[in-house]
Amino acid sequence: MNYREESLKKHGEWKGKIEVVARVPVDSRENLSLAYTPGVAEPCIAISKEVEKSFDLTRRWNTVPVITDGTAVLGLGDIGPEAGMPVMEGKCALFKAFGEVDAYPLCIKSKDTEEIIKTIKLLAGSFGGINLEDISAPRCFEIETRLKEELDIPVFHDDQHGTAIVTAAALINALKLVGKKMEEIKVVINGAGAAGIAIAKFLLAFGVKNVIACSSKGIIVEGDTKFNAAQQELAKITNREMLSGKLEVAMKGADVFVGVSVANCVTKEMVKSMADKAIMFCCANPVPEILPEEALEAGAYIVGTGSSQYANQINNVLVFPGLFRGALDVRANTVNYEMMMAASRGIASCVSDEELSTGYILPYAYDKRAHESVAKAVAEAAIKTGVSKLYK
Repeated sequence: MNYREESLKKHGEWKGKIEVVARVPVDSRENLSLAYTPGVAEPCIAISKEVEKSFDLTRRWNTVPVITDGTAVLGLGDIGPEAGMPVMEGKCALFKAFGEVDAYPLCIKSKDTEEIIKTIKLLAGSFGGINLEDISAPRCFEIETRLKEELDIPVFHDDQHGTAIVTAAALINALKLVGKKMEEIKVVINGAGAAGIAIAKFLLAFGVKNVIACSSKGIIVEGDTKFNAAQQELAKITNREMLSGKLEVAMKGADVFVGVSVANCVTKEMVKSMADKAIMFCCANPVPEILPEEALEAGAYIVGTGSSQYANQINNVLVFPGLFRGALDVRANTVNYEMMMAASRGIASCVSDEELSTGYILPYAYDKRAHESVAKAVAEAAIKTGVSKLYK
């Protein structure tokens, strides 16, 4: 099947992937009076006296916007907010299918950081959490940081942390197969935008000691001013060997390669230079950094990609539905690292030792066990770390 052509045809038939469905009957005078005027005045008054009751008396408790400005949509780049709508709608459909979360696409027609932050803050009273999506770096860092500081509901940038969480889950299980430990491995990350930087920081939090990040300008090293501010900040906690040069230099002796970059930037020679039983997560879409068959021919032991057409799909859809389900269920006021790490472990735990193999290190995206496991793990971590408003 030509997925692109068929998808365009189907989108024309569907005319949207989500819709609003009423949860209450309005088919009689009594029902109308309860759902709307005059009866609706009473919950309005109750909420005006105590805003937190909006979570109990409206659908706010289960509602999340999927917000973009259209500047980093898939691998298509800055195509505009309207053009980002099909992706946001798709994300909303996945929220509902896998997490029973009511999600709505919000495509903001602005690239101004302050304007975007203000817009989201003004709308935040309608939602139980905020999912940021496809906003270009480095603006996405400030937008997420500010919103986390200034709002008392969970704020989550899926391109950063969703990618990091599922990557860590894949690594947990891959390391079981190769018999290596987090603290002993060398990880090379190619691509130092939102996803790459988040993955690097998250793996360090998970116990990896040796992380080297690369951008299109080469290995990111402390003191090199050709890298942007976010990359220079990352350089302070990565590449402690102070390596410099291009990607092939970084990959020599590496145990793990994580690609969130561009197609065909890794050669067989680079793979051959890696450590024994090398792990490769090549997540550029739609074409990976190196094709799985080529990586395996060159000696890689485990290969994952971002695509469903290959084994070991490393996809954010394993993360966000369950993560928000868990956060919403306990009315968390943030998403912290403990909750994200719990999500990684929850995903990894869905592949038993008996099932685990080089071609199956993660559950499939449509495996509801995974989403339920993430929700449970995230809820428990939120309660344990004291960020739940319901359970103290």
